[in-house]
Amino acid sequence: MADIVGEETVDLGLINTNDDSAVFLSASESLDRRAGIPSLSFSSPSSPDLTERQSRSKPARLSLHHLSRSHSLPRSYHKSPIGETASSSLDTSPLEPDVVNRLRRWILCILIGTNAFFLIKSSMVKIMTVNFDLDLGPVVDGVFPSFPLSASEKENICFSSFPDSFRYDEGCEAHAFRIRESLPEKDEDKFDYGLRQSFSSQDGFLYGFSYFSRRKNKSSLRGYDQRSVVVLTRHPWPALYTELVNRLGPMFLAHGGPMLESACHNIASWPPPDPVETLELGFLGSVLSVELPGNVDQQQTTETPSFRGKFDPKLHILASVAPLSPSPLNLFAASISHIWSIWEAILLCEPLLIFGQSPAMTSQAVWWLLDILRPIPFAGDFRPYFTIHDKDYHMLVNKNYPKAGLLLGVTNPLFENMCKHWPHKLSLGREAEHPNRTGLVKSPVIAGIPPGWQTKNHNRYISKDRELLRRLELSIKKGGTIGLDADGHSSLLLRRHFTTRSVQFLVPLNRYLNTLIPSPSSTSTTSLSSPSALYSLRVLKPFNRDHFFASLKAHGSPLPFRSTAKQKEFYERWLRSPAFGLWMARQEETINDFLQKPA
Repeated sequence: MADIVGEETVDLGLINTNDDSAVFLSASESLDRRAGIPSLSFSSPSSPDLTERQSRSKPARLSLHHLSRSHSLPRSYHKSPIGETASSSLDTSPLEPDVVNRLRRWILCILIGTNAFFLIKSSMVKIMTVNFDLDLGPVVDGVFPSFPLSASEKENICFSSFPDSFRYDEGCEAHAFRIRESLPEKDEDKFDYGLRQSFSSQDGFLYGFSYFSRRKNKSSLRGYDQRSVVVLTRHPWPALYTELVNRLGPMFLAHGGPMLESACHNIASWPPPDPVETLELGFLGSVLSVELPGNVDQQQTTETPSFRGKFDPKLHILASVAPLSPSPLNLFAASISHIWSIWEAILLCEPLLIFGQSPAMTSQAVWWLLDILRPIPFAGDFRPYFTIHDKDYHMLVNKNYPKAGLLLGVTNPLFENMCKHWPHKLSLGREAEHPNRTGLVKSPVIAGIPPGWQTKNHNRYISKDRELLRRLELSIKKGGTIGLDADGHSSLLLRRHFTTRSVQFLVPLNRYLNTLIPSPSSTSTTSLSSPSALYSLRVLKPFNRDHFFASLKAHGSPLPFRSTAKQKEFYERWLRSPAFGLWMARQEETINDFLQKPA
């Protein structure tokens, strides 16, 4: 995620965009700031003519009623839909037969098809390179290996692979996005429906990990080249795939198609992705030590013997956790005192709008919030990076109250106006402090929601860890723009605190659940007249809320609730949320499967 500008190496994911000295500014923006004129325009690589339109007509901000995808589409977009050039432009060669044979082991491991040419898709659906055309908008340069995608999916991938607003001239960054699978509504002769169904995801979504690069180029009409390398997968493993795309992206941009071939050969040689496996994976000259989760709700911990020693974030990868960069402590710096309220809101399936200055910030924040919730299941919809071009835009962003459990990571400042009725908003980054000539601190004009936590109706239920908060605030105060939590220690400490609290939340529920499991003596009676009667005794008893709250009152919860009344109210709200139904269904399935096994 580093870029060379002059003689300095800049990691854009760690830049504090509220600090003018840490952000690359265009010449016009710099002049505006020197003159003391706030610049309200913002460049948009996925919407190249938006700034031009604003400067010509200077309209008021678009309201929810008037905003549509056409306001930010390129000029010729309605005439030329998302395109895809021939894969030969990638300068790649077909995979050799012996590589295909090794790929077959990978596919058979996860019990999908045996079509050898597509075996690489068992771990990584495909690698895409997306270029930006000033007239057509984002264009797919090529796909390797070939894979059928609908026009809707191509468009979603193209716009999601580019930032829709940013504040630097040159640089590169990695971010993630999640799009809904969308097969063509009408029969298409060239679309391979059978292949797509063979590789359909379990949750109906595809996960993309994009390496975006923006560099100066005098031969380009706007003076820049903007490209993205996208790894598309069915696995929600952000730490692993972010590491892959951060290694692949710079090498592909420097050396071209042969790097894609090498990456595919490397991945094809990996052993099967079995649950709870610790693997050493060779990739482009490096060896990655990776631990895979057992399931989507498993909490991967740093206290693990998998790596034959102490966990080192620079050497070891816990696949399902959030990447370490940008630092979570840097992301939540302005709202660190409210992080306990944010955790409660996520646990209770409250909708949350997450605003950041870059897709790297929003995707990191969404993955981190999901990670600290485990092993409590997440029952909502989450989008690490979401744009107004997404096909689900009108379904998720409208006049109605947002759906329960919706986590939306956005960077476009227009969302501030469109989501005024949302109950909770979290803006990432540090609070801006710029002394003026009088010595007073004055915040600069920044498009979008100012950093911090905003809520309309949430009152905190549990007590804060005051000692931990003091240490975190001290770390934030001492840390610089890029040097904050450089070793990741404070972020790991914060993660450990909340993952522990998530486990503690389930203690009263698991305690009561144990009383619903039939005892061996009740199923060993010989007076049963039929096998169906025996089966009815070997299942989990129904969950009774009154009995649960009687157990909670008698035994309490390890969580430090501010009062007994708040403890009861918190669990009452969770039992009414979609998360309880999902958790209970998974518990019943696991326990009943065990009870039905022959003695």
